[in-house]
Amino acid sequence: MRVALLVPGPFDAVSGGYEYDRRMVEGLRALGHQAEVVELSGRHPLPDDAALAAAREAFDALPPDAVPVVDGLGLPAFAPLGDALARRGAVALIHHPTALETGFPEADREALRETERALFGRVARLVATSPLTARRLAEEFGADPARIGVVEPGTDPAPRAAGSGGPGVALLSVGALVPRKGHDVLLRALGGLVDLEWRLTIAGPEDRDPVHAHGLRALAEELGVARRVAFAGAVDAAALDALYAGADAFALATHWEGYGMAVAEALARGLPVAVTAGGAVAELVPAGAAVVSPPGDAVSLGKGLRRLIFDEALRRQMTEAAWRAGQRLPRWEDRAAAFVSEIEAAQGEDR
Repeated sequence: MRVALLVPGPFDAVSGGYEYDRRMVEGLRALGHQAEVVELSGRHPLPDDAALAAAREAFDALPPDAVPVVDGLGLPAFAPLGDALARRGAVALIHHPTALETGFPEADREALRETERALFGRVARLVATSPLTARRLAEEFGADPARIGVVEPGTDPAPRAAGSGGPGVALLSVGALVPRKGHDVLLRALGGLVDLEWRLTIAGPEDRDPVHAHGLRALAEELGVARRVAFAGAVDAAALDALYAGADAFALATHWEGYGMAVAEALARGLPVAVTAGGAVAELVPAGAAVVSPPGDAVSLGKGLRRLIFDEALRRQMTEAAWRAGQRLPRWEDRAAAFVSEIEAAQGEDR
């Protein structure tokens, strides 16, 4: 099989979605398939003229035997190419619909929603990265459930986190510094816990929304917790592994996640988690391993974090539950085979 993944560049960008894409490409090649990566220039997911031109040029240049797989982040740039997508039996890989991204004006989100509704009906197959995303594609975007498949991300076998060794509790949060990740909610929750001993490291790119990133630093100062919060920026795999290994707990106050790869990585290392029920995260975390709060609710999250930080016995129990749950998560080694099955289903549907 020959597969062409069309995805906004750069392909080495640091995010869960891009990591998923890279692992799929590696897995396809390991199974003996041809997998090509076509990076799209321009602005995404709100495409400018450069993005629209790049999408058309890339699509026109595809070899006739290649199955086009379009990453959902770049899919809106293919709006003028709906008929071409249908003719080629294209597959759309949806981490989460771009219309659900926070930080855009409502008019832009509505425009994305209409574009995605139209394009979801033109592709041969939609591959979602969680059952929740799959359900929303059908319920909110009118996609045909018979044309939707799910291939959840995998995890790598990892040693249990050794922890910080104290004093206090070392918290880790992983995610780009953009509004959707809710780092501001997490900071506000921790701002009410200055009587407890904790420190927070936030690892994630800061260049996607520099204004928001700057605002997070200012918020930490305003809350009086800046000395307890380290902004690590984008880190490589080895550095991220070290951060997980040295953490005592994981926290993420996301407003929406198509899956929650960073949370899965935390569970795989036996870290108890404090999260908001934004998107698929609520379905990912098991009872006993997590404290879960409503999205955007800093007060509720703060109460959950207080228990997690203060009660060492509870934290030990949650650590054991997290480790057991993490060992049951899908592994990357079987994800590519599942993805191949979805592409084959698309070819059958297209015929």
